[in-house]
Amino acid sequence: MGEDDRLAAVVALAQGMAAAHTPRDSWRAAALGACRALDGSFAALSVWERDLGRLRVLVNVGERAPDEDEFPDDETYPVNQFAEITEFLHERWAGGGEPDAWVETADGATAGRAGYCHQRVAALRRRGRSSCVVAPVVLHGRAWGELYVARPVGAAVLDRADADFATVLAAVVSAGIAQTEQLEEARRLAFTDSLTGLANRRAVDVHLDRAVERHRAEGVVVSLVVCDLNGLKRVNDTRGHAVGDRLLERFGSVLSLCGAMLPGTLAARLGGDEFCLLAVGPSANDVVKVADELCRRAAELELGDGVACGVASTGDPIGAVRSARRLFRLADAAQYRAKGVRAARAVVAGREGPDDPVVRLADAPSDEHAPERRRFRGRP
Repeated sequence: MGEDDRLAAVVALAQGMAAAHTPRDSWRAAALGACRALDGSFAALSVWERDLGRLRVLVNVGERAPDEDEFPDDETYPVNQFAEITEFLHERWAGGGEPDAWVETADGATAGRAGYCHQRVAALRRRGRSSCVVAPVVLHGRAWGELYVARPVGAAVLDRADADFATVLAAVVSAGIAQTEQLEEARRLAFTDSLTGLANRRAVDVHLDRAVERHRAEGVVVSLVVCDLNGLKRVNDTRGHAVGDRLLERFGSVLSLCGAMLPGTLAARLGGDEFCLLAVGPSANDVVKVADELCRRAAELELGDGVACGVASTGDPIGAVRSARRLFRLADAAQYRAKGVRAARAVVAGREGPDDPVVRLADAPSDEHAPERRRFRGRP
Protein backbone atom coordinates (compact mmCIF):
# COMPACT_ATOMS: atom_id res chain seq x y z
CA MET A 1 0.00 0.00 0.00
CA GLY A 2 1.46 3.35 -1.06
CA GLU A 3 1.63 6.50 1.05
CA ASP A 4 -1.41 8.01 -0.66
CA ASP A 5 -3.44 4.88 -0.03
CA ARG A 6 -2.43 4.84 3.62
CA LEU A 7 -3.32 8.50 4.03
CA ALA A 8 -6.72 7.82 2.45
CA ALA A 9 -7.21 4.88 4.84
CA VAL A 10 -6.42 7.07 7.85
CA VAL A 11 -8.86 9.72 6.66
CA ALA A 12 -11.56 7.09 6.06
CA LEU A 13 -11.04 5.68 9.56
CA ALA A 14 -11.29 9.13 11.15
CA GLN A 15 -14.39 10.01 9.14
CA GLY A 16 -16.07 6.72 10.00
CA MET A 17 -15.57 7.26 13.72
CA ALA A 18 -16.63 10.92 13.52
CA ALA A 19 -19.91 9.86 11.89
CA ALA A 20 -20.71 7.37 14.69
CA HIS A 21 -23.74 8.19 16.84
CA THR A 22 -23.20 5.67 19.65
CA PRO A 23 -20.21 4.01 21.34
CA ARG A 24 -21.02 0.76 19.53
CA ASP A 25 -21.02 2.56 16.19
CA SER A 26 -17.67 4.09 17.09
CA TRP A 27 -16.12 0.75 18.06
CA ARG A 28 -17.35 -0.89 14.87
CA ALA A 29 -16.08 1.98 12.71
CA ALA A 30 -12.68 1.72 14.40
CA ALA A 31 -12.33 -2.02 13.82
CA LEU A 32 -13.65 -1.89 10.24
CA GLY A 33 -11.45 1.05 9.31
CA ALA A 34 -8.33 -0.60 10.69
CA CYS A 35 -9.19 -3.92 9.04
CA ARG A 36 -9.51 -2.26 5.63
CA ALA A 37 -6.42 -0.10 6.11
CA LEU A 38 -4.24 -3.14 6.88
CA ASP A 39 -5.90 -5.38 4.29
CA GLY A 40 -6.99 -7.74 7.05
CA SER A 41 -9.75 -10.32 7.10
CA PHE A 42 -10.66 -9.82 10.76
CA ALA A 43 -10.33 -7.09 13.38
CA ALA A 44 -11.31 -6.54 16.99
CA LEU A 45 -11.25 -3.72 19.50
CA SER A 46 -10.80 -4.56 23.17
CA VAL A 47 -10.72 -2.53 26.38
CA TRP A 48 -8.46 -3.20 29.35
CA GLU A 49 -10.62 -3.40 32.48
CA ARG A 50 -7.98 -2.81 35.12
CA ASP A 51 -10.28 -3.33 38.09
CA LEU A 52 -11.26 -6.79 36.84
CA GLY A 53 -7.84 -7.71 35.45
CA ARG A 54 -9.09 -8.61 32.01
CA LEU A 55 -9.36 -7.64 28.36
CA ARG A 56 -12.99 -7.31 27.25
CA VAL A 57 -13.73 -7.54 23.54
CA LEU A 58 -16.03 -4.72 22.46
CA VAL A 59 -16.47 -5.65 18.80
CA ASN A 60 -15.41 -8.26 16.23
CA VAL A 61 -15.67 -7.52 12.51
CA GLY A 62 -14.80 -9.26 9.25
CA GLU A 63 -14.55 -13.03 8.86
CA ARG A 64 -15.61 -14.08 12.33
CA ALA A 65 -15.21 -17.55 13.81
CA PRO A 66 -18.33 -19.29 15.21
CA ASP A 67 -17.41 -18.19 18.74
CA GLU A 68 -16.84 -14.55 17.77
CA ASP A 69 -19.99 -12.44 18.01
CA GLU A 70 -19.97 -8.96 16.51
CA PHE A 71 -20.78 -7.35 19.88
CA PRO A 72 -19.99 -10.08 22.42
CA ASP A 73 -21.60 -9.99 25.83
CA ASP A 74 -18.91 -11.89 27.67
CA GLU A 75 -15.80 -12.41 25.54
CA THR A 76 -13.06 -11.62 28.03
CA TYR A 77 -9.48 -12.74 28.57
CA PRO A 78 -7.52 -12.58 31.84
CA VAL A 79 -4.54 -10.27 31.39
CA ASN A 80 -2.24 -12.91 32.85
CA GLN A 81 -2.82 -14.82 29.60
CA PHE A 82 -1.61 -11.78 27.67
CA ALA A 83 1.11 -10.44 29.93
CA GLU A 84 2.19 -7.86 27.35
CA ILE A 85 -0.96 -5.93 28.23
CA THR A 86 0.51 -5.02 31.59
CA GLU A 87 4.22 -5.34 30.89
CA PHE A 88 4.39 -3.94 27.37
CA LEU A 89 1.56 -1.44 27.51
CA HIS A 90 2.33 -0.18 30.98
CA GLU A 91 5.74 -1.08 32.37
CA ARG A 92 7.80 -0.65 29.21
CA TRP A 93 5.87 2.39 28.08
CA ALA A 94 6.02 4.04 31.51
CA GLY A 95 9.75 3.37 31.48
CA GLY A 96 10.20 5.60 28.45
CA GLY A 97 9.27 3.32 25.57
CA GLU A 98 6.60 4.06 22.98
CA PRO A 99 3.30 2.20 22.75
CA ASP A 100 4.21 0.68 19.39
CA ALA A 101 2.29 -2.14 17.74
CA TRP A 102 3.80 -5.55 17.12
CA VAL A 103 3.19 -8.51 14.81
CA GLU A 104 2.71 -12.16 15.66
CA THR A 105 2.24 -15.18 13.40
CA ALA A 106 0.94 -18.70 13.73
CA ASP A 107 4.60 -19.72 13.95
CA GLY A 108 5.51 -17.20 16.64
CA ALA A 109 6.42 -13.53 16.89
CA THR A 110 8.11 -12.18 13.75
CA ALA A 111 8.50 -8.49 14.55
CA GLY A 112 8.75 -6.42 17.68
CA ARG A 113 9.50 -8.00 21.02
CA ALA A 114 6.20 -8.92 22.61
CA GLY A 115 7.63 -12.04 24.19
CA TYR A 116 4.24 -13.42 25.21
CA CYS A 117 2.74 -14.87 22.07
CA HIS A 118 1.46 -18.26 23.19
CA GLN A 119 -2.24 -17.49 23.59
CA ARG A 120 -2.37 -15.40 20.44
CA VAL A 121 -0.48 -18.00 18.42
CA ALA A 122 -2.92 -20.68 19.56
CA ALA A 123 -5.84 -18.45 18.61
CA LEU A 124 -4.38 -17.75 15.15
CA ARG A 125 -3.96 -21.46 14.43
CA ARG A 126 -7.39 -22.36 15.79
CA ARG A 127 -9.14 -19.75 13.66
CA GLY A 128 -7.26 -20.23 10.42
CA ARG A 129 -5.29 -16.98 10.51
CA SER A 130 -1.66 -16.63 9.59
CA SER A 131 -0.66 -13.38 11.31
CA CYS A 132 -1.94 -10.49 13.37
CA VAL A 133 -0.88 -7.05 14.46
CA VAL A 134 -1.64 -5.82 17.97
CA ALA A 135 -1.71 -2.04 18.48
CA PRO A 136 -2.06 -0.45 21.93
CA VAL A 137 -4.78 2.19 22.19
CA VAL A 138 -3.70 4.98 24.55
CA LEU A 139 -6.31 7.39 25.94
CA HIS A 140 -5.71 10.31 28.31
CA GLY A 141 -2.14 9.19 28.80
CA ARG A 142 -3.03 5.66 29.85
CA ALA A 143 -3.21 2.32 28.09
CA TRP A 144 -6.94 1.96 27.29
CA GLY A 145 -6.98 -1.28 25.31
CA GLU A 146 -5.89 -2.72 22.00
CA LEU A 147 -6.69 -2.83 18.31
CA TYR A 148 -6.19 -6.26 16.71
CA VAL A 149 -6.12 -6.99 12.98
CA ALA A 150 -5.48 -10.43 11.43
CA ARG A 151 -4.93 -11.89 7.98
CA PRO A 152 -5.96 -15.38 6.81
CA VAL A 153 -3.74 -18.29 5.85
CA GLY A 154 -2.41 -17.68 2.33
CA ALA A 155 -2.32 -13.89 2.62
CA ALA A 156 0.90 -11.92 2.93
CA VAL A 157 2.23 -12.00 6.47
CA LEU A 158 2.03 -8.71 8.33
CA ASP A 159 5.43 -7.09 8.84
CA ARG A 160 7.18 -4.27 10.71
CA ALA A 161 5.90 -1.63 8.31
CA ASP A 162 2.36 -2.82 8.97
CA ALA A 163 2.99 -2.61 12.71
CA ASP A 164 4.21 0.97 12.34
CA PHE A 165 1.10 1.83 10.35
CA ALA A 166 -1.08 0.09 12.95
CA THR A 167 0.45 2.35 15.60
CA VAL A 168 -0.75 5.37 13.60
CA LEU A 169 -4.20 3.83 13.18
CA ALA A 170 -4.43 3.19 16.93
CA ALA A 171 -3.72 6.87 17.57
CA VAL A 172 -6.60 7.81 15.25
CA VAL A 173 -8.85 5.30 17.04
CA SER A 174 -7.85 6.83 20.38
CA ALA A 175 -8.86 10.29 19.18
CA GLY A 176 -12.18 8.93 17.91
CA ILE A 177 -12.92 7.17 21.20
CA ALA A 178 -12.12 10.36 23.13
CA GLN A 179 -14.57 12.28 20.94
CA THR A 180 -17.25 9.62 21.45
CA GLU A 181 -16.76 9.70 25.22
CA GLN A 182 -17.08 13.48 25.23
CA LEU A 183 -20.30 13.29 23.21
CA GLU A 184 -21.68 10.60 25.52
CA GLU A 185 -20.85 12.72 28.55
CA ALA A 186 -22.55 15.72 26.94
CA ARG A 187 -25.63 13.60 26.25
CA ARG A 188 -25.60 12.27 29.80
CA LEU A 189 -25.41 15.77 31.26
CA ALA A 190 -28.18 16.95 28.94
CA PHE A 191 -30.50 14.28 30.35
CA THR A 192 -29.39 14.26 34.00
CA ASP A 193 -30.35 16.42 36.97
CA SER A 194 -27.06 17.72 38.35
CA LEU A 195 -28.13 17.79 42.02
CA THR A 196 -29.75 14.37 42.42
CA GLY A 197 -28.21 12.41 39.56
CA LEU A 198 -31.69 11.37 38.45
CA ALA A 199 -33.02 11.85 34.93
CA ASN A 200 -34.25 15.37 34.17
CA ARG A 201 -37.37 16.75 32.49
CA ARG A 202 -35.84 16.47 29.03
CA ALA A 203 -35.22 12.75 29.56
CA VAL A 204 -38.79 12.25 30.78
CA ASP A 205 -40.19 14.00 27.69
CA VAL A 206 -38.20 11.75 25.36
CA HIS A 207 -39.02 8.50 27.19
CA LEU A 208 -42.68 9.35 27.70
CA ASP A 209 -43.21 10.22 24.03
CA ARG A 210 -41.75 6.84 23.06
CA ALA A 211 -43.75 5.04 25.71
CA VAL A 212 -47.06 6.54 24.56
CA GLU A 213 -46.21 5.57 20.98
CA ARG A 214 -45.71 1.98 22.18
CA HIS A 215 -48.99 2.13 24.08
CA ARG A 216 -50.85 3.24 20.98
CA ALA A 217 -49.15 0.67 18.74
CA GLU A 218 -48.88 -2.33 21.08
CA GLY A 219 -51.19 -1.61 24.00
CA VAL A 220 -48.32 -1.63 26.53
CA VAL A 221 -49.28 -0.16 29.91
CA VAL A 222 -47.67 3.23 30.62
CA SER A 223 -47.85 4.74 34.10
CA LEU A 224 -46.69 8.06 35.48
CA VAL A 225 -46.23 8.92 39.15
CA VAL A 226 -45.87 12.65 39.80
CA CYS A 227 -44.58 13.70 43.23
CA ASP A 228 -44.47 17.04 44.99
CA LEU A 229 -42.04 17.09 47.91
CA ASN A 230 -43.75 18.80 50.85
CA GLY A 231 -41.96 21.24 53.10
CA LEU A 232 -39.01 22.18 50.88
CA LYS A 233 -39.74 25.92 51.07
CA ARG A 234 -39.95 25.77 54.86
CA VAL A 235 -36.62 23.94 55.04
CA ASN A 236 -34.98 26.45 52.68
CA ASP A 237 -36.38 29.42 54.64
CA THR A 238 -35.54 28.16 58.13
CA ARG A 239 -32.44 26.03 57.66
CA GLY A 240 -30.90 27.27 54.43
CA HIS A 241 -30.70 26.07 50.85
CA ALA A 242 -27.82 23.68 51.56
CA VAL A 243 -30.11 21.73 53.88
CA GLY A 244 -32.90 21.99 51.30
CA ASP A 245 -30.58 20.50 48.71
CA ARG A 246 -29.83 17.66 51.10
CA LEU A 247 -33.56 16.97 51.38
CA LEU A 248 -33.85 16.88 47.59
CA GLU A 249 -30.90 14.49 47.34
CA ARG A 250 -32.27 12.19 50.05
CA PHE A 251 -35.70 12.07 48.47
CA GLY A 252 -34.04 11.43 45.11
CA SER A 253 -32.38 8.36 46.63
CA VAL A 254 -35.73 7.14 48.01
CA LEU A 255 -37.35 7.69 44.60
CA SER A 256 -34.57 5.75 42.88
CA LEU A 257 -34.92 2.88 45.38
CA CYS A 258 -38.68 2.67 44.89
CA GLY A 259 -38.38 2.95 41.13
CA ALA A 260 -36.04 -0.04 41.15
CA MET A 261 -38.94 -2.16 42.42
CA LEU A 262 -40.40 -1.86 38.92
CA PRO A 263 -37.83 -3.06 36.33
CA GLY A 264 -36.97 -0.45 33.73
CA THR A 265 -38.66 2.43 35.53
CA LEU A 266 -37.25 5.92 34.98
CA ALA A 267 -36.77 8.04 38.11
CA ALA A 268 -36.56 11.77 37.42
CA ARG A 269 -36.56 15.22 38.95
CA LEU A 270 -38.80 17.49 36.92
CA GLY A 271 -37.49 20.61 38.60
CA GLY A 272 -37.74 22.35 41.97
CA ASP A 273 -39.59 20.07 44.40
CA GLU A 274 -41.27 17.99 41.67
CA PHE A 275 -40.25 14.42 40.80
CA CYS A 276 -41.71 11.54 38.84
CA LEU A 277 -41.49 7.84 38.04
CA LEU A 278 -42.22 6.58 34.53
CA ALA A 279 -43.04 2.87 34.28
CA VAL A 280 -43.57 1.06 30.99
CA GLY A 281 -44.95 -2.47 31.21
CA PRO A 282 -45.84 -3.08 34.88
CA SER A 283 -49.52 -3.19 35.79
CA ALA A 284 -51.26 -0.15 37.20
CA ASN A 285 -51.73 -1.94 40.54
CA ASP A 286 -47.99 -2.64 40.82
CA VAL A 287 -47.23 1.01 40.12
CA VAL A 288 -49.73 2.17 42.76
CA LYS A 289 -48.13 -0.15 45.34
CA VAL A 290 -44.74 1.41 44.63
CA ALA A 291 -46.22 4.92 44.82
CA ASP A 292 -47.72 4.09 48.22
CA GLU A 293 -44.36 2.74 49.37
CA LEU A 294 -42.74 5.95 48.16
CA CYS A 295 -45.20 7.99 50.26
CA ARG A 296 -44.45 5.86 53.31
CA ARG A 297 -40.68 6.17 52.98
CA ALA A 298 -40.84 9.91 52.25
CA ALA A 299 -42.86 10.45 55.44
CA GLU A 300 -40.02 8.87 57.40
CA LEU A 301 -37.38 11.30 56.14
CA GLU A 302 -35.94 13.49 58.89
CA LEU A 303 -36.44 16.64 56.80
CA GLY A 304 -39.57 17.82 54.97
CA ASP A 305 -43.21 16.81 55.42
CA GLY A 306 -43.55 13.78 53.22
CA VAL A 307 -44.69 13.82 49.62
CA ALA A 308 -47.91 14.22 47.63
CA CYS A 309 -48.16 11.55 44.90
CA GLY A 310 -50.49 11.31 41.93
CA VAL A 311 -50.67 8.33 39.58
CA ALA A 312 -52.04 8.10 36.05
CA SER A 313 -51.90 4.80 34.18
CA THR A 314 -53.23 3.61 30.87
CA GLY A 315 -54.15 0.45 32.80
CA ASP A 316 -56.89 2.40 34.62
CA PRO A 317 -60.22 3.78 33.24
CA ILE A 318 -58.95 7.22 32.26
CA GLY A 319 -60.04 7.24 28.63
CA ALA A 320 -57.86 7.19 25.56
CA VAL A 321 -54.28 8.40 26.01
CA ARG A 322 -53.12 9.66 22.64
CA SER A 323 -50.40 12.00 23.87
CA ALA A 324 -47.80 12.33 26.58
CA ARG A 325 -49.37 15.64 27.56
CA ARG A 326 -52.67 14.04 28.60
CA LEU A 327 -50.97 11.45 30.81
CA PHE A 328 -48.96 14.25 32.42
CA ARG A 329 -52.11 16.30 33.04
CA LEU A 330 -53.83 13.31 34.64
CA ALA A 331 -50.91 12.50 36.94
CA ASP A 332 -50.49 16.17 37.76
CA ALA A 333 -54.18 16.53 38.60
CA ALA A 334 -54.00 13.43 40.83
CA GLN A 335 -50.98 14.88 42.61
CA TYR A 336 -52.80 18.21 43.06
CA ARG A 337 -55.71 16.37 44.69
CA ALA A 338 -53.32 14.40 46.92
CA LYS A 339 -51.74 17.63 48.08
CA GLY A 340 -55.09 19.31 48.65
CA VAL A 341 -56.43 16.57 50.92
CA ARG A 342 -53.00 15.87 52.47
CA ALA A 343 -53.29 12.22 51.42
CA ALA A 344 -50.89 9.81 53.07
CA ARG A 345 -51.10 7.53 50.03
CA ALA A 346 -51.07 8.08 46.29
CA VAL A 347 -54.18 9.43 44.57
CA VAL A 348 -54.89 7.50 41.38
CA ALA A 349 -56.66 8.95 38.37
CA GLY A 350 -59.75 7.09 37.17
CA ARG A 351 -60.52 5.08 40.31
CA GLU A 352 -63.50 7.04 41.64
CA GLY A 353 -66.09 6.01 39.09
CA PRO A 354 -67.41 7.51 35.84
CA ASP A 355 -67.30 11.06 37.21
CA ASP A 356 -63.78 10.78 38.60
CA PRO A 357 -62.78 14.26 39.89
CA VAL A 358 -59.16 13.85 38.85
CA VAL A 359 -60.08 13.01 35.26
CA ARG A 360 -62.55 15.94 35.20
CA LEU A 361 -59.85 18.33 36.46
CA ALA A 362 -57.27 17.09 33.95
CA ASP A 363 -59.67 17.28 31.00
CA ALA A 364 -61.35 20.57 31.90
CA PRO A 365 -60.85 23.32 29.29
CA SER A 366 -58.15 25.78 30.29
CA ASP A 367 -59.26 29.27 31.26
CA GLU A 368 -56.35 31.62 30.70
CA HIS A 369 -57.96 34.31 32.90
CA ALA A 370 -58.74 32.06 35.87
CA PRO A 371 -56.11 31.76 38.60
CA GLU A 372 -54.22 28.47 38.60
CA ARG A 373 -51.82 26.94 41.09
CA ARG A 374 -49.45 26.58 38.14
CA ARG A 375 -49.58 25.67 34.49
CA PHE A 376 -49.97 21.99 33.76
CA ARG A 377 -46.77 20.51 32.46
CA GLY A 378 -46.42 19.43 28.87
CA ARG A 379 -45.52 20.94 25.59
CA PRO A 380 -48.30 22.72 23.69
